[in-house]
Amino acid sequence: MKSITTHYEYSLVPKHQLQQYGATLGPEIGRIRHLLHQEYTNPASFINLPFDESLRAQIHTLAAHCKALNPTALIVIGIGGSNMGTRAVHEAVLGTYYNQHNPALAVYWADTVDSDALWDLILLIEQRFELGHDIILNVVSKSGTTLETIANFNLFIALLKKYKGHTYHNYVVVTTDRDSALWHEAQKQQFACLEIPHQIGGRYSVLSAVGLFPLALLGIDIDALHAGARTITPSLLATDQNDAALTAIFLAHHYTQGLVIHNTFLFSVDMATMGAWYRQLLGESIGKQTATGVRVGITPTVSIGSIDLHSVAQLYLAGPRNTATSFVTIARNESMITLDNSPLDNALPAYLHGKTFTQLMDAIAQGTQQAYAHAQLPFITIELPEKNAYYVGQLLQLQMLQIVYLGYLLHVNPFDQPHVELYKKETRKILAHE
Repeated sequence: MKSITTHYEYSLVPKHQLQQYGATLGPEIGRIRHLLHQEYTNPASFINLPFDESLRAQIHTLAAHCKALNPTALIVIGIGGSNMGTRAVHEAVLGTYYNQHNPALAVYWADTVDSDALWDLILLIEQRFELGHDIILNVVSKSGTTLETIANFNLFIALLKKYKGHTYHNYVVVTTDRDSALWHEAQKQQFACLEIPHQIGGRYSVLSAVGLFPLALLGIDIDALHAGARTITPSLLATDQNDAALTAIFLAHHYTQGLVIHNTFLFSVDMATMGAWYRQLLGESIGKQTATGVRVGITPTVSIGSIDLHSVAQLYLAGPRNTATSFVTIARNESMITLDNSPLDNALPAYLHGKTFTQLMDAIAQGTQQAYAHAQLPFITIELPEKNAYYVGQLLQLQMLQIVYLGYLLHVNPFDQPHVELYKKETRKILAHE
């Protein structure tokens, strides 16, 4: 199998800085490497998920059981790390317009408490129930107390009970920490339960049951997803010159030079949610204070090529030099569309005749990178041979380890998120006094 490749020709990181940062990272890489093939005893133990054969066996068994119920829709109830990675993999592999192709199993994401959006989703689900269809609910919450998730779970459980009566519990799968409040409620209600390893944080959990169960149910090859992540892991732990380390050094170096924004520029519409997943990974892991009280943070942005070249390229190329960019490109697309025998032949430039749309996108991506190079804007490029579960698994593992190394270089803990609790506390106060 091929592998994803990363190009650094225009990273604009001086060689002596690469060596200095590499030496700094050496002990951390060694520490993470010692966790390989161990139990889930450390937040960085997410690296072991792709090697967990018993986990995949459990997921395959439960997914087969749920498929035997012949559901026509899956509702994933979760937010942030509990659904973003799952959705990213789903759309990257099966496409943004998956539901519009009338699949045997549609998927809906209940990740908001926007009442209008929820009402529309309720109407869609009720239509299916009225037609005699069955629905699987997968509620995902590591803590088991996430406000939005628990509210939505209650909403859809009530709907499920209305249509399925006393058998409703057969259609619910709960993914949470063992011994959480949600775990105990699931045991009481006889819901199927999947455990999230206690040490594995939500934004690092996509390769756990959090992502594997819904992806398997939707027909994505989770064995290939794990295989991709598994095969790339040793190389990401081998030396201080691995791709996770080098991409972390790229970001750390330019951050110290005042480039406080990192733009992930994906030349694939289907990869947009992958960009959103990475946005959480970077923002929530790095935006915090060091032990000495220094505020650290790289603001993550996401752009989609070639769409956003027509909205923000002017800013990127001529605005403040405060952004480091990671381009993500796809070498081979599944679909081949050619500009042949068009009724607009006379309006097309001669150089477009006979070209495929893949060639058009590739030319735009290369042209954009050349423009960045001429402007002396720092960037790296990550290329996937194609959009399938194997290469997406590699990308996930690369980016998660990148963030671990980046946290070490910037002297912050990449695994906690203490300030997220601030809005939650204030929200609970408001609701308790209304």
